[in-house]
Amino acid sequence: MANLGRLSAKDAVLLLCDMQEKFRPNIFQFTNIVSNAARLLQASRVLGIPPIVTEQYPKGLGPTVPELGAGDLKAHAKTSFTMMIDDVKKELEALGNPKQAILCGIEAHACIACTAFDLLERGMEVHIVADAVSARSQTDRLFALSRLKQSGAFLTTTEAVLLQLVQDAKHPNFKEIQKLMLHPSPDTGLLAFFSAM
Repeated sequence: MANLGRLSAKDAVLLLCDMQEKFRPNIFQFTNIVSNAARLLQASRVLGIPPIVTEQYPKGLGPTVPELGAGDLKAHAKTSFTMMIDDVKKELEALGNPKQAILCGIEAHACIACTAFDLLERGMEVHIVADAVSARSQTDRLFALSRLKQSGAFLTTTEAVLLQLVQDAKHPNFKEIQKLMLHPSPDTGLLAFFSAM
């Protein structure tokens, strides 16, 4: 049977890539991207999904932005364009090597792409949250999403992830997740992507 990409809270890890202060003025839709990622982080805490945070060269690019809500998490510093540095690999091993990665952050054609390729090569199922991923250029963002889809990653949205993780209004945490969806996700400029498909 084909892999449907059905998310499961017990098999997943949330990867939060490089949402740092110096990127704020230059990344397309930065505020909305971080807002969506923050909702995913809140949901991961409710549902017991472990989060992993990285920072690209924090000495030069600054810390993770506070509105992500990840201040209590250890951010793994890196210079490579993949999140899959030794510290992150060790953390994944300590978590029992989750089968699914929910990936968000920046930049789509650089660190998100390199991370997705490494995860796919490890045999992990990769779910790229398109409205929680961006780049400086909308062109780079949209072509990166298309390229990653060709490579076998699943493209999804913040709200779709939240609903797939609970599956049922009877889920014991549904009310808490529902509160994260009171307001629909802001438009982050993805409609052009679908009109081009």
